[in-house]
Amino acid sequence: MFNIPNLRHLRAISEVVHTGSISKASDTVFLSQPAITQAISKLEKSMNSELFERTSDGMTPTKQGEAFAFRIDRALENISQGISNALKIATKQRKNSVQRYLFNITTTQLKALVAVANGQSFTEASRLLEVSQSSVYRASKDLEEILGFTLFEKTSTGIALSKAGAALDKASKLAFVEIKQGLDEVNLLSNRHGSVITVGCLPLARTCLLPSTINEFSKAYPDCQIHVIDGPYKDLLNHLKYGEIDILIGALRFPVPSTDIRQETLFESKNTILSRADHPLATKEKVSIKELQESSWVVSSSATPARKMFEDMFTKASLEVPSRLIEASSQMLVKELLLGSDRLTLLSQHQIRRDLDEGHLVALPYEGEEQSRPIGLTLRKNWFATSVQTHFLQLLRTNGVKMSL
Repeated sequence: MFNIPNLRHLRAISEVVHTGSISKASDTVFLSQPAITQAISKLEKSMNSELFERTSDGMTPTKQGEAFAFRIDRALENISQGISNALKIATKQRKNSVQRYLFNITTTQLKALVAVANGQSFTEASRLLEVSQSSVYRASKDLEEILGFTLFEKTSTGIALSKAGAALDKASKLAFVEIKQGLDEVNLLSNRHGSVITVGCLPLARTCLLPSTINEFSKAYPDCQIHVIDGPYKDLLNHLKYGEIDILIGALRFPVPSTDIRQETLFESKNTILSRADHPLATKEKVSIKELQESSWVVSSSATPARKMFEDMFTKASLEVPSRLIEASSQMLVKELLLGSDRLTLLSQHQIRRDLDEGHLVALPYEGEEQSRPIGLTLRKNWFATSVQTHFLQLLRTNGVKMSL
């Protein structure tokens, strides 16, 4: 977990940016002027960037200072909202002033909360934070005492968060992401290009949209790291909502599965029935739905758009869905299963374009109802991309348009 400055120091920096004065900020955040001066100096040194220009009239924020203060404000808003939501859950009261809690809570306590949530034990949390178990335990209990309600509950497998704790954990993670984005923007403004973009990738985007976009993006930002995470949609969506990935790319879901995300369609991808080149059905001029129904298939897992469209192909024709099925999400595995058997599969045309061009697989001549699914971006509603992330998004949109041509 990256280094996150003290919350009160972050708030002091934001106040100095907004007021242009250390003395005015001192009155607001209840820190002495020397303490604020020292905090700013220490942070500037650790970031290797000046956040303020010192003048006789006060403190004028640099571009780096303005960018960082913007992210601080968003981080503090996340934490405030998290405290408010947690209080509603724990006390059933809708109106609570969170300022007194915000002044007393420390970064160390929130990092302990997040680490325990991730590690599901104080022992694992101490390993994640690289501090003693007693330090994590003390910080966690101090946080509970400040808030006045239970955050941690013992289970048969370890430590779990209460519902109120989960609300604050999510808010804390999103706040930490804002600080990380602020640090990235300060580095970029200081001509240091070391950003990291984390992308959740569903099967279709792995073979068509994402590789070309990453290659093109890397020409403009060769020092930016791209972390690509594969996995089931439900897991990736959860990572997105908690700020652990920035962008989710792949087949969109309707209705939208959560109120705190937004979806953006990039292109429609048509489905194609595939087989090996010398499959018995590949020589026919026309394949019937009955022949498809009698065949063995490799299909996507249940509760996915691709699986639903596969099943709809038969139910709309008043036929039973084929029962000889193998579930697989790996395109390489699907390809090898098809090449070594008479099985069929239903995939997007964009997923298998190279295999078709190289003659490994062929599209069967089936003239059924055309099926397509929207492919696009899933983002957090309140996410505000950095300039580097914005450039990556623009490339995804541009390349998505090309995919639809």
